[in-house]
Amino acid sequence: MKIYNFNKESGKEITKFGSRFVMSRISQTASSVHIGVMYLESDGIIGYHQAVTDQLLLIVTGEGWVRGEGEELFKVSTGDAVFWSKDEWHETTTEKGLTAIAIEGDLDPNLFLKEKGEKHPNDELDRTI
Repeated sequence: MKIYNFNKESGKEITKFGSRFVMSRISQTASSVHIGVMYLESDGIIGYHQAVTDQLLLIVTGEGWVRGEGEELFKVSTGDAVFWSKDEWHETTTEKGLTAIAIEGDLDPNLFLKEKGEKHPNDELDRTI
């Protein structure tokens, strides 16, 4: 399991075409992906299960706890992105509720996201629109 950030601070200011916004790129894929929104209410849980494919969970609002195959829990909140590889066992829980976008498919979050705790993003990649 890896935890990334996709918050505003990890993005890049876009000014092309007279634009004025910050964009945090997430991923890029040449294959089919499934994208959905998950709404977990108070004491919600996505039960412990094995990933059928690579999965990227983007925490949009709220906070909770995630774990991979081990017992250790990791706190996540708005702006965090959690990646589980195909076949990896995992679980997500929340006490207060959270909303997340789930992206499932052949993914490589390392293309655009920086792992939480890293000091510098990979600025060598083209991060424009």
